[in-house]
Parts: sequence; structure tokens; C-alpha cells
Amino acid sequence: MNRFCSSEPHVHEFSEVLSSADVTGEHLGIEDLKKVRLSLTIDLGQTAIAVRDVLELKQGSVIPLNKLAGEMTDIFVNGIPLAKGEIVVIADGLHVRIAEIIGATPVEEKEEGEYDA
Repeated sequence: MNRFCSSEPHVHEFSEVLSSADVTGEHLGIEDLKKVRLSLTIDLGQTAIAVRDVLELKQGSVIPLNKLAGEMTDIFVNGIPLAKGEIVVIADGLHVRIAEIIGATPVEEKEEGEYDA
């Protein structure tokens, strides 16, 4: 009978696998993790337009969005919500100023000389 179709239990030998594993003892440190690149997406706006308007789009067409400079927007890292920010214009370029990190608790003011235990 084929060993994959057997109703009998099969004992696996892991010692061979473990002895051949390349274990160097090296681990990734925080400096290694800091070099990992992530995808940052910022929602600058949406709009809904008719199919006829899409068909008329050409190079140079301007599509109005539903957000303006000064409004809040969502910031995502690898598709996961990270923060909320304010759309700002600096030197004719669009930028986003971080206003709130999602899920972060505010740092409490501590009296001078007070430390966490």
C-alpha cells in the first residue's frame, strides 16, 4: 500500500532535518529591522465621475478630489491604518503633517524627577 494512503501512523525522524539545518546563531537586530522598506499610502481624496467623463479624460485633464489642504486624511503602512494627518502645501508640493498615531495613548505629563518604575 502507498505510504500516503496507509491507515497506519508513520513515525517521522526529525533528527536528520535538525542536524542539517543551517543554524548560525545570528539574529536580526533592531538596526536590521530599521532598514526594511514599507509601503506608505496616503489618501488624498476620492471622486465619483460618470463613464462618459472617464472616456473624455486626456493628458492635462484635472480631476477634482473631495479633500482640500488643511483637511485630515488617513495614512496607511502596508494597507494597515497607522495615523491621521493634515494635508499641507509647502513650496507648491503636497505634504501630510502627522496629527495622530492610531492606537497610541497620549504620554502623561510627569512631575520633575518622577520616573516609571
